[in-house]
Amino acid sequence: MKTLSRWLLVPALVLAAVNLRPGITSFAPLIERIATDLQLSRGLISLTTALPVLLMGLLAPLAPRLAVRLGLERAITCCLALIGLALSLRLFGLEAWVLIGSAGLLGAGVAVAGPLLSGFIKRHFSQRMGPMGAWYSLSMTIGGTAGVVLTAPLNDWLGGRWHWALAFWMVPAVLAVAVWTRVPSQPEAAGQQRAGLPWREPRAWLISLFFALQAGLFYGLATWLVARYHEAGFSLLQSNAFFSGFMLVGLPSAFLMPWLAQRFDNRHHLMVGCGAVATVCMACITWWPEWAPVVVCMLLGIALNGTFSLSMILPMYEARTPLAVSRLTAMMLCTGYCLACLSPVLTGLGRDLGGDYRWPFTVLTLGGVVMVLLASRLAPHRDPQR
Repeated sequence: MKTLSRWLLVPALVLAAVNLRPGITSFAPLIERIATDLQLSRGLISLTTALPVLLMGLLAPLAPRLAVRLGLERAITCCLALIGLALSLRLFGLEAWVLIGSAGLLGAGVAVAGPLLSGFIKRHFSQRMGPMGAWYSLSMTIGGTAGVVLTAPLNDWLGGRWHWALAFWMVPAVLAVAVWTRVPSQPEAAGQQRAGLPWREPRAWLISLFFALQAGLFYGLATWLVARYHEAGFSLLQSNAFFSGFMLVGLPSAFLMPWLAQRFDNRHHLMVGCGAVATVCMACITWWPEWAPVVVCMLLGIALNGTFSLSMILPMYEARTPLAVSRLTAMMLCTGYCLACLSPVLTGLGRDLGGDYRWPFTVLTLGGVVMVLLASRLAPHRDPQR
């Protein structure tokens, strides 16, 4: 590989990861406004979050097959281009079907890019998976946080044109495509081109279910945390500030947890600890939302970003080859997101049917308890699967 191309590997990884979340999280600050403007129910508007998450699960198994057919790097470039196209369509998002359709295209691009990026780290940074996994998860968290923190100010700056504010996030996607076109694509090695997923591996199911629970918590909160605090009596400005704190404070956690996991070989202990903290914080938001909301949201941000970053690096340690990592990651994302996509929809429907957010948030809290139990079973595996 040429020297220039080697220098591009880290910026390419960071830019790709940054683009995996803002198209989803940018809805949270504006979701009530969009529902009102388009006269949509909470259950229907939640599809803007739930649909991409569902497709991120359903289409993840395509990733290994595209890697074999196109090459790992070129397949990632195509996914980033699809993400950029989906976000550009939001310029016409005043039509509900366009808005929901763009969410579907976005989910397709993210679905395939996620497993491929894990394989990309395994291929090019096999001796530095902890640090590069840290940069990968940090970059995703930065992208997701930027979508939450910057979209509302963008909406104000653009004169209340929320569809323009949502479409703004195509800019980093276009930049990422420009960089990835300079990264050479390498074919998969002969004899390593098995593209099926490890459905018969019990440990792969443990990893997948843990990922599903932490993702369900995150996407449920990404959609409805602001609304929960607003219902509890806080202003929209305060509620958005709590959510911004939840997203921002998780940035150090997203970076440090993968590094600590490699440094001390204690992944499952960190996962148990983060899961326990997240569960306690969820209980506070559910039944005692007035109690120190800033502190609770900050601790929850640290914990959930920790569980996410740790779950994303697990396949890199469990599998030996880049394609095997992509296969295990694809199964994890397929199972995880197919289950997690139900979280924002059921939470919204629970609110519509029950009249408040306490009972659907109680279900989310119980999911945190199960997540802790699964994490206790995920001690480092000494015989990595192929």
